Amino acid sequence: MILNKKTLEKLRTLINEETEYRSGSQLVAFFNGFGGRDQYAAGFPSRWVYTDEKLNKLNGTPELDKCIKELFSPINYIGKYDLLDKLIQEFNLFLAFDKWKVIRKDSEISFQKAEKVSIPDTPKVEPVIVTENTFLNQEFKDVSLDKLGLDARLTEVINSRFDEIKKCLKSDAPLSIIFLSGSSLEGILLGIASSNPKAFNTAKTAPAKEGKVKAFYDWTLSNLIDTSHELGILKEDVKKFSHALRDFRNYIHPLQQVGSNFHPDKHTAQICWQVLKAAIHQLSVNRINP
Repeated sequence: MILNKKTLEKLRTLINEETEYRSGSQLVAFFNGFGGRDQYAAGFPSRWVYTDEKLNKLNGTPELDKCIKELFSPINYIGKYDLLDKLIQEFNLFLAFDKWKVIRKDSEISFQKAEKVSIPDTPKVEPVIVTENTFLNQEFKDVSLDKLGLDARLTEVINSRFDEIKKCLKSDAPLSIIFLSGSSLEGILLGIASSNPKAFNTAKTAPAKEGKVKAFYDWTLSNLIDTSHELGILKEDVKKFSHALRDFRNYIHPLQQVGSNFHPDKHTAQICWQVLKAAIHQLSVNRINP
């Protein structure tokens, strides 16, 4: 099948993060399953540029069909088939303009050709747009970990990191702020998950391997963010910018920073610090019911 630009962009988002977060090396492994022979090394482009390039090459070939079938393979969604069906439904909204439709019947994924573009009627919903400026302009006074119910030792460590972040803000050390903010957010979310194992382990977005939910120490920051959002303790704005913080924090690896030509500045640092404060505020207000 041949897909239009917008459908390919949606497919890129599904591959890169919506079905699961795939790092650069994971994207290489994914696309090598459809005839690629790439290697992940220094100089690797941004994830979205790489995925766009690969999808453009696959477009109109049988390998694109295989790519979509692999992406939606039910074996990757054991215990989360409702999430799979939701993702397929969202993709079909774009695929309709190519006169195609993805069909799941039990464990089989297939395609159905349409004679015309069919657009279903949907209720009008006003979009909520969260921009960088509106996010940064929010004020969070007296942000405290006390209401989160974390282990006292963890609270002490993270509070010391807060003090260090404030020193870095005065010293104009953006990279340090990014790393400290990202690690602190991960520590907080992991602490909350450990205190609420049933809620996190039974969530649709809980990461699983071979049908079994992974132990918390194997959860990525991406997993913790998505599940916290599913459970309602992180809202959409913080989820969105938390993933940005997570991407920035990945540049702790010097070669990855070199390959992506990433140079953080004071503005980048302010976003990361704001993400951490906003997350703590929302986690304090939105508690998980026991």
